[in-house]
Amino acid sequence: MLESGTTASLVCAVALAAASVFGVWRQRSGGRLKVRGRDAGRRLGADELGAELGERATLVQFSSAFCQPCRATRRTLAEVTGMVDGVTHVEIDAEERLELVRELGILRTPTVLVLDADGRIVTRASGQPRRADVIAALGQAV
Repeated sequence: MLESGTTASLVCAVALAAASVFGVWRQRSGGRLKVRGRDAGRRLGADELGAELGERATLVQFSSAFCQPCRATRRTLAEVTGMVDGVTHVEIDAEERLELVRELGILRTPTVLVLDADGRIVTRASGQPRRADVIAALGQAV
């Protein structure tokens, strides 16, 4: 039979290992652009976004005031919109638009939605996306 000190150490080691595995998984999967089933066919218009849609595509970023990755995501999306004609970047403050956040299932910031010219959600990324991934997602939207 294990002593209580040994048991506590074992429980602590297992919890630490589980947290480490989760942290590595979260970091690697964060920012990946993927299609979610509930997004299929969902459209967003200028009224919901508070801005006009892009001629070819729209990058919608949900941010919050104290989100450091949101700043880097803003720069990345601004670079991409500068490189690709007809693409617009719209940033939405998640705290001010809680109803829309809940409706779309936004769980963390930054979250980026890629919309086609008609406002249909093509894909989304939760976390900071890489520029190459955003450009590839725009290829699906255009």
